[in-house]
Amino acid sequence: MTESDSALMEASLAAVGAAGIDIRHSLFASFFAAFPERRATFISVDAASRRMTDETLQMMLGLAQGEAWVWPLVAELVFTHRSYGSLPIAEYDAFIDMTIAELGAAAGAEWTADSAAAWQRHGDALKQMIRRARAEWSEAMPAGAPAPA
Repeated sequence: MTESDSALMEASLAAVGAAGIDIRHSLFASFFAAFPERRATFISVDAASRRMTDETLQMMLGLAQGEAWVWPLVAELVFTHRSYGSLPIAEYDAFIDMTIAELGAAAGAEWTADSAAAWQRHGDALKQMIRRARAEWSEAMPAGAPAPA
């Protein structure tokens, strides 16, 4: 968690914004190509894609900035996702990695090895938080917890 990570990440977000690219379209196309069975679980792909893309980016940037709100949000999201059954951890990991990849593709020349490494560091931290939240919910509510996938 460094100021330089945060600055690199903000610069790549600004580059994507300046380019006018909405990464959620390519992100969800990639996600559904990898996990086609997941499409049926979305009531509104348009609404969910906006929210999920924004939240994923915000959580990674929040981690880079040392924001205290990230952990409670991750824990809440992991809990609410339980209503979809036992989502494989590989889907969470893939979505985070795909978000970073699509951001990099859209950032163009602003995307450097340093910015990619910054996003990946905080993406990996987010993955670990998701694992922690799943474990804590499973321990706190074993009867209602989906089995880890």
